[in-house]
Amino acid sequence: QVQLVESGGGLVQAGGSLRLSCEVSGRTIIGYSMGWFRQAPGKEREFVGIINSSGTSTHYADFAKGRFTIARDNAKNTAYLQLSSLKPEDTGVYYCASASRGLASAPSIRTRTSEYDSWGQGTQVTVSS
Repeated sequence: QVQLVESGGGLVQAGGSLRLSCEVSGRTIIGYSMGWFRQAPGKEREFVGIINSSGTSTHYADFAKGRFTIARDNAKNTAYLQLSSLKPEDTGVYYCASASRGLASAPSIRTRTSEYDSWGQGTQVTVSS
């Protein structure tokens, strides 16, 4: 049974940084796109970004461009989300997800939660002003 476990969230001041990790167990992440989403209280889950299976291509939501960076280490079966220049509006629960399809190159569907087959439980990020 595949499990995705996020970690690294916490409380940080505006302008600060956090590095989130998503460790996968139960199967390899090789061949899977890895996505990150977030959900603020009272809002829908939204796409943050995605990295393709080889780690050679990433795509981000507009709010994440220039501030967030996704990486992966297939040997460690782990994906990462580096959060920088954080703002209070970045507060929310951050989720990682995997997709067996090559979503990274599909802009029309890579933002859809329904396209991902496995999800983590999320990690809370709180940014104070």
